[in-house]
Amino acid sequence: MRMKHALIPTLREVPGEAKVDSHRLMLKAGLARQLAAGVYTLLPLGLKALRNVQSIIREEMDAIGAQEMLMPALHPAELWQQSGRWEQYGPELMRLTDRNGSSFALGATHEEVVTSLIANEIKSYRKLPVTVYQLQTKFRDERRPRFGVLRSREFVMKDAYSFDTTWEGLDETYARMYDAYTAIFNRCGLTFRAVEADPGTIGGTDTHEFMALCAIGEDTIVSCTSCGYAANIEKAEVSPSKSIAVSTSGAVPKLLEKMHTPDVRTIEQLTRFFDCSADRIVKAVAYRVDDRVVLALVRGDYAINELKLKHALKGSDAAMLEEDEIAEAFGCKPGFIGPFGVPGVTVVADRSIRGIRDGAAGANEQDFHWTGLDAERDLPGVPFFDLRNMTESDPCPKCGEPVRFTEGIEVGHVFKLGTKYSDALNAACLTEQGSLAPIIMGCYGIGVTRTVAAIIEQHHDEHGIIWPLEAAPYFIHLICVSMNDEVQRETAEALYASLRAKGCEVLYDDRDERPGVKFKDADLLGMPVRITVGKKAAEGAVECSTRAERVHTDVPLQELDAYLSAIMKRNDSHIRTDSL
Repeated sequence: MRMKHALIPTLREVPGEAKVDSHRLMLKAGLARQLAAGVYTLLPLGLKALRNVQSIIREEMDAIGAQEMLMPALHPAELWQQSGRWEQYGPELMRLTDRNGSSFALGATHEEVVTSLIANEIKSYRKLPVTVYQLQTKFRDERRPRFGVLRSREFVMKDAYSFDTTWEGLDETYARMYDAYTAIFNRCGLTFRAVEADPGTIGGTDTHEFMALCAIGEDTIVSCTSCGYAANIEKAEVSPSKSIAVSTSGAVPKLLEKMHTPDVRTIEQLTRFFDCSADRIVKAVAYRVDDRVVLALVRGDYAINELKLKHALKGSDAAMLEEDEIAEAFGCKPGFIGPFGVPGVTVVADRSIRGIRDGAAGANEQDFHWTGLDAERDLPGVPFFDLRNMTESDPCPKCGEPVRFTEGIEVGHVFKLGTKYSDALNAACLTEQGSLAPIIMGCYGIGVTRTVAAIIEQHHDEHGIIWPLEAAPYFIHLICVSMNDEVQRETAEALYASLRAKGCEVLYDDRDERPGVKFKDADLLGMPVRITVGKKAAEGAVECSTRAERVHTDVPLQELDAYLSAIMKRNDSHIRTDSL
């Protein structure tokens, strides 16, 4: 591609809404432009990078026998109603009504559509196992779209679905897909971890997220420093032996006493008022879990994990109560609610408060708290669960060794769905024994546009993007320092034609611009290899460098193929090398 007529609108000033590096660089380097909140146009460079990631995905999916197809983005409401997700999915599902009054959704995911298809097309175990996949635009009405294409309302996703006759067959398919995802993200140049995760509204049992490690990631990853345990913090288990407060276990039991605590409502204020540490405060947080009001208790220095709370109560949705709802249910403002005298409210507790003695808790009366609380004595019948977030001081739940926290961006997710959707949509087939049984499913997603952004987030410096070889829009950035110099121009033109004939993707800067502008744009755009045709062209040589290393080397033209081949082999790239 010749830059003289290429649509690569680079920016010198970054728009104020760009808060993270990938968003800033995608705008600055002319990869994308915003159309509306959470909606982006991918310009030619951005689309080429996206298609390169798609090519990697296709190669690895095809290698494990998955078959590509394309399903509609417009889904009839009836399918989602059959699965129960029309109501369950919530406001993120974009819904619309056609001219005939029929309800539809824009596809956020395709479990219902693909299950309905397979239910109609496969009736016998002889046709299974089958795995299908697609690369398609998805729609989700994000509450807070931000960070550019990392959290947008329209995005490209690879979603795959497997269909097996046995659970053992699902395990084998899941393992192959897990390995394929590992290969995909390695080829994309990402540093990532596969972690245990919660299935959310997709459902199912075993599930893993593939997290690109990144400081701006919205997810926290807990990983053991010794064994292989890794989990999203939403899923990370707290070891039962380490979850009970022991700091007051030797204290002499005291009687409950109501204390006047005017305007004392935060944990920090309570610790000062009672001259105690936060592990003696019973924090009470009010939720609505499905259709019931729930009071969740946790030690004052910990935080409730809403997913754990929801699962403990076998609920489908959990949301904190608003201040007016708390006043109606408890008769006081937040900060004074507690576990006593709350008829009609379900009270549950995290294991961390089990050992509290001489503790403090809200009295469900404005400006009053109880002291002298003994959890075992004063909370009879209250069930205890693992309801809190793990902290960095907690040990690994598998081996007991220390853990560390890192931030990550979810780029992929694999699920064992089982029969959740095949039961709901009547996807069954005849078994080898002649009986009818539900088909056993798995589903596997990759956020393709998000992967492109994650690559940029991990691969950049103060000058611009540093593309890994396989994801790069172009392999070579060819620069003619002076288009007015006949030798330079003719050398550059000949190189451009020769490299393209050998199958190399080349971005050729043939603009009549100052060298400094060209070099600055080359750093910003970040193609893996730069070939500069300058004064040494008269001697039959060009200057070569890699964007990652920024080491400039004069290479005779007759040795250029060997130089490029060495770079590709060093990076273990799938880019063509046979012609070089």
